[in-house]
Amino acid sequence: MAIEILMPALSPTMTEGKIARWLKKEGDTVSNGDVLAEIETDKATMEVEAIEDGIFGRILVPEGTEGVAVNTPIAIMVEEGEAVPEAATPSAAASTAPVASLAPALTANAPAPAAATQQAARPTNRIVASPLAKRIAAAKGVDLATLKGTGPNGRIVKRDVEAAGTQQTAAPQPYTQGTAPLPTGGSRTVPHSTMRKVIARRLSESKATIPHFYVSMDVELDALMALRSQLNALSGDNGPDAFKLSVNDMLIKAAALALKQVPEVNASFTEDAMILHEDADISVAVSLDDGLITPIVRAADRKSLKQISQEAKSLVTRARAGKLKPEEFQGGTFSISNMGMFGVKEFAAIVNPPQAAILAIAAGKRQPVVSGDEIRIATVMTVTLSVDHRAVDGALAARWLSAFRSIVQAPLALVL
Repeated sequence: MAIEILMPALSPTMTEGKIARWLKKEGDTVSNGDVLAEIETDKATMEVEAIEDGIFGRILVPEGTEGVAVNTPIAIMVEEGEAVPEAATPSAAASTAPVASLAPALTANAPAPAAATQQAARPTNRIVASPLAKRIAAAKGVDLATLKGTGPNGRIVKRDVEAAGTQQTAAPQPYTQGTAPLPTGGSRTVPHSTMRKVIARRLSESKATIPHFYVSMDVELDALMALRSQLNALSGDNGPDAFKLSVNDMLIKAAALALKQVPEVNASFTEDAMILHEDADISVAVSLDDGLITPIVRAADRKSLKQISQEAKSLVTRARAGKLKPEEFQGGTFSISNMGMFGVKEFAAIVNPPQAAILAIAAGKRQPVVSGDEIRIATVMTVTLSVDHRAVDGALAARWLSAFRSIVQAPLALVL
C-alpha cells in the first residue's frame, strides 16, 4: 500500500525546512534505517532515515526546494511490485492517506522530534499555513489567526488569504528595503537561507520583547595567559593526551564557575516563576558562512579545561560542517560571544532566549593600568554582560561580572 513520506520536524522549533539532497532515486529499494535525504533546518543539515522497508516510488518535492512546511508530503513509498500512484501536489494530499515520517538520524538517547512518529498528527497549537499563504498574508497585512483554512486538514492556503484581503483593509506595513526601488549600479539579490530567516526572527523577537540591560567591566588577562602557556607546555605536541588550550576555553570555564558563585544569573524568566538551572550549560557563538549557531558545552563547571577544550573544538568543527545534533545546540543556560580575535574593542550581544544573559568578550589589549600610586602595563579586555532585566537586576549583573573577573585574574580556580 502506497505511503506518503512527510517532511519531519527535526527540532522542537522547526516549522519548515529545505530539501538539501535526495540520497535515494525513484525505484530504489529502501530498508528500515536507510538514509533517504538531507534536510536543511534553521540550524544544521541533518540526515533522515526511512522507518520501514519498501520501494522509493516517487519524489514529490525536488531537492533544493525551500520553505517546505512540516508534515508536507515530500515523497511516496510503495511495496514490492505495487504500482506507484499518480503524483499529487504536496498541498493537495488527501488527509486520509497513510503517512510515514522520516526518522532523523539521532543517537539513542536524543529527544524524539515532535513529528517523528508513525501517525504524524498536526499540532493544534500553531497556525498551519502554506509558505505562499504566509507571504501573501504578510504583504496584505492579514492576520492568519483570524482565518479558517480550506486546505487539507484545515491548512490555510492562498485562496483563503486572498478572500480575506478583499474584506479588510491591509494594516500599515513597516518600511523594508523591498518597498523602494533598489539601486541599479552593481546590486544583486541574495535569497535568505533558512538559518538567516530564523536568526532575523529570533533576534527581532528578543530585542522587541526582552528588556535588555548592559554592564561592562575591564578584566586583566596576564595571569590567565601565563597559566595557559604553562598548561600547554605540560601537554606536549603529540600523543593521545596532548591538548592545546585556547583563551576561550578558559573563559568558558570561568563563566561556568561564576554562574555557580552567582546562580541567580543562571536562570530563565517565565510569567509565573523564575527557573534556576543547576548545570552551567554554556552556549558558545560560532560564526558560519550564512549566520551563526551556538553549540553547547554541557556542565562546563564540572569539566576540566582539557575536556572543555576537546569538546569545544569538536563542536565548532561539526557546527561549521552542519553536522550538529539538535541536543548539541538547543537548551543552553548562558551564552558567550567572543569577537576578540577580530580586534573588537567593545560590543554588546543580544540575549538568546530563554536564557537570561550573554557575555560579549572583546580583544585583549596592552595598556597602562593604575594600581594605587603606580602605573603598570597589563593586557586588558572589556567584557559586557547583556541581561534580561526581568530576571537579572543591575546589581546582580555587576556581582556576576565581579565574580568572573576575580576568577580570570586569579585563574588557579580553573584547575583546582
